[in-house]
Amino acid sequence: MQGLLKLRGITLTAIRKLGTQIVMIRKVFKKRSFQKGKLDAFLDKYKLPKSYFGINRRSVTRGVAVGLFFGFIPMPMQMLAVVAMTPFLKFNVPIAISMVWLSNPITMPPLFYLEYMTGNFMLGQESLHDIELSVSWFKENLKDIFIPLYTGTAFYSIGVTSVVYVLLNRLWVHSVHSEKEEKILHRKQRDDNKHKHHKGKN
Repeated sequence: MQGLLKLRGITLTAIRKLGTQIVMIRKVFKKRSFQKGKLDAFLDKYKLPKSYFGINRRSVTRGVAVGLFFGFIPMPMQMLAVVAMTPFLKFNVPIAISMVWLSNPITMPPLFYLEYMTGNFMLGQESLHDIELSVSWFKENLKDIFIPLYTGTAFYSIGVTSVVYVLLNRLWVHSVHSEKEEKILHRKQRDDNKHKHHKGKN
């Protein structure tokens, strides 16, 4: 149980950091707007739809959501699944693919363990003994752990992804409003300084 709580704590911390980092994306790309011409040229050259590389709130947050959704699911070819979603939903594909790497050879065993234990908790049943934090163990015991594993997977893939999606949208909007307020305050201070300087001359 302590291990499960520790993994949950790590997951929540990662989500908080993710929220902060993703919201800053628009500022980073704003500062690097001079590279937009190169990106457009690349997309035109290979005839790639620009809508799948957009850096805006909807595109980025959807990309994160799609990537997390498939990243939580124990399944092969997760990146291919992300690409398969493009005819049905417009989102930032590179961001989605990068989010899929939430599950990688290092994080897979603890992630599967977290999902399996969560599924057992939700179903009110006991877990198997002598669990090994290895991908091979989960493959070998898939028949015995299938239902609790994917019950827990549904909780994180749908529930946590939905929370992250809503959170990132709110953080993004808050970031935009904060930046506008900072600009207004900066403009007001600049005008006040000009007024004081002009008044001093008189």
